[in-house]
Amino acid sequence: MTRLQLPAGAPGARILGFGSYRPRRRVTNHDLAQRMDTNDEWVQSRVGIAERRWAEPDETLVEMSVAAGGKALAASGLDAGDIDLVLLATTSPPKAIPGLAPRIAYQLGVPRPGAFDLNAGCAGWCYALSAAADAIRSGTARNALVIGGERLTDYTNLDDRATAVIFADGAGAAVVSASDEPAIGPAVWGSDGDLHEAIAIPPDETGMSMAGQAVYRWATTKLTDTLVEAMRRAGVGPDDIDVFAPHQANLRIIELMAKRLKLPERTVIARDIVRSGNTSSASVPLALSALQESGESKSGDVALLLGYGAGLTFAGQVVVLP
Repeated sequence: MTRLQLPAGAPGARILGFGSYRPRRRVTNHDLAQRMDTNDEWVQSRVGIAERRWAEPDETLVEMSVAAGGKALAASGLDAGDIDLVLLATTSPPKAIPGLAPRIAYQLGVPRPGAFDLNAGCAGWCYALSAAADAIRSGTARNALVIGGERLTDYTNLDDRATAVIFADGAGAAVVSASDEPAIGPAVWGSDGDLHEAIAIPPDETGMSMAGQAVYRWATTKLTDTLVEAMRRAGVGPDDIDVFAPHQANLRIIELMAKRLKLPERTVIARDIVRSGNTSSASVPLALSALQESGESKSGDVALLLGYGAGLTFAGQVVVLP
């Protein structure tokens, strides 16, 4: 296992296992063409999405998160009673109060953990992963369940070509535990609040709006340095990266970032967006779960992660895969 560098004396944290849930309903670009002025070529040439998953009424945010969390627990080898912290990263709760993490923990059988929701836009899961790792390093927690879950279709005008072709639903999760060998590098995170309106729900509307070109320019010009710094703080370089798993927002952004980082040809690049769409906080754990399920990544691989989105927020980090 590749050892990541942390401050002297700091305990380590590692991911023990992943889990995911994808809604049953597949919605292809051809399906969308039946309800709006679009087509498969138009969508794939701009964002790289061929299909996405939209949740049915019974696939609530809680149920999807519980399903993903349960799979992550099973993969980790831990029992629900071993978990003492549950984090839910989401931008799409059905209501502001109460938070959903305590309910998810209860349904999973986790006894009285610390539990809270976190909204950092599409960077949410990376923020939550860092918060969990820091809690473990400080001794606040021993084992954490970190979930990214979204029902973005609840906040999307499904007849709006600008957003309906992009956003989707799903949940991904990971169990994080204390480790003698550090396997979660420091997060390099931040925000550009001057662009807070670039992805938002305007006061007079019920659906999300996104300034696509502005977000594209920001992501492709501002975030490469974040990834370089995340590698530096973890003590690795581009040649050490086995897996690149950024937020699945736009296939063009993903490929351009990989090129600018000069990652080696052997690096596996997550392209889960093609079949899953943009699932915001769920996109990074969903992509990592897909790579492990397909065998494209393996235990011990060094992965470079990046979340970015509404806020605008961003967070990059290096992890060793379980």
